Amino acid sequence: MSASSSSLADLPLTPQMRAVLSGMARAARPRLYTLMPQEARDAYAAGAGVLEIAPAPLTRVQDLRIPARDGFGLPARLYAASGEVGLPVLLYLHGGGFTIGSIETHDVLCRELAHLSGAAVLSLGYRLAPEHRFPVAIDDTWDALAWLAAHAGSLGLDGARIAVGGDSAGGTLAAAAAVMARDANLSLALQLLFYPGTTAHQDTDSHARFASGPILGKAEIDWFFGNYIDQAQREDWRFAPLLAPDVDGVAPAWIGLAEIDPLVDEGIAWADRLRMAGVAVDLEIYRGVTHEFIKMGRALPEARRAHRDAAQALRKAFGLEQAL
Repeated sequence: MSASSSSLADLPLTPQMRAVLSGMARAARPRLYTLMPQEARDAYAAGAGVLEIAPAPLTRVQDLRIPARDGFGLPARLYAASGEVGLPVLLYLHGGGFTIGSIETHDVLCRELAHLSGAAVLSLGYRLAPEHRFPVAIDDTWDALAWLAAHAGSLGLDGARIAVGGDSAGGTLAAAAAVMARDANLSLALQLLFYPGTTAHQDTDSHARFASGPILGKAEIDWFFGNYIDQAQREDWRFAPLLAPDVDGVAPAWIGLAEIDPLVDEGIAWADRLRMAGVAVDLEIYRGVTHEFIKMGRALPEARRAHRDAAQALRKAFGLEQAL
């Protein structure tokens, strides 16, 4: 993703965030929506590690294949900071508008969550649009979650302590999967969501305020969703979890949002919907930063704090000892 060319002067950005955006503007990379999907994936992958922290060294990093309902083997990568048997596990769904992103682009983030939390993290390479349009991504997510619940023991993990999480579009998938898990009587310890999308039509105040970005704006969102889903399908709650008939009894949530982000109101709305249903919610809004900030830990202290906050939420949900 790239910085918007519009003026940043009126936005309440932190100095570090402003410096990041200035650097991106100087690089003058093409906006993703001007590229073909594979070109956009390549561009996003090329820049994914530029502002990341150093990758955490882990005891266990294992590549897997998980069977989808149509027989396709979904790539996945398991991370753990120890070789201990019976670790709880987070199924993680990467962001990227259902069109870009991969296990590789989110490798550092998943390593850090495993390192800080002491839990295992299983990162899923769900299939991307436009080659695989809605509902393939959510079907892949559910197939992986159900498989993990059934086969955790064969991986040396604790199938009774599972969480689901993700960022941006991956947060949408995780929130929808939490509702699906409730419906299937699959108990989850937590839904861990970084700036999830939850609405059908992107018509909140924050979408209007930040239509020009930075990082993510209306043009990018329209391009992502045009690749992913037909207009007639957009009120399906698996795309817009806020439209789920009810959210009673879904997993408790930790939700981390960026203040300067079109999706911030959607995240707040999801937190409100859950709370109204009696679901425990921990909501954090990181001030002065933009969408994608959690992958900028080398430059932004807010990213490193979000990593610690999310890891602590996992530790609490999984009953792990030692606070961060």
